Amino acid sequence: MKKLCVVLFVAILGITAAAIAQEDTTTYDFEDDLVKGDLVRPDGENLLVRRRGARESLIKIREHFIPELLKSVEDL
Repeated sequence: MKKLCVVLFVAILGITAAAIAQEDTTTYDFEDDLVKGDLVRPDGENLLVRRRGARESLIKIREHFIPELLKSVEDL
């Protein structure tokens, strides 16, 4: 079993070393192209908006939910 693990480890190590050794380089050569453009900005003024204040949650936790649930089941 140990020999099989060692053989597999060496095989995987050899495959990865071979993959690393094959370096494909890609070179992109762009000619000198002139790009013309204008700065585009929105027309108008910047708006300053006040942040909303902290509000408490509208979700109310029902403290007696489980006892009420058990009462409703007792009547069945």
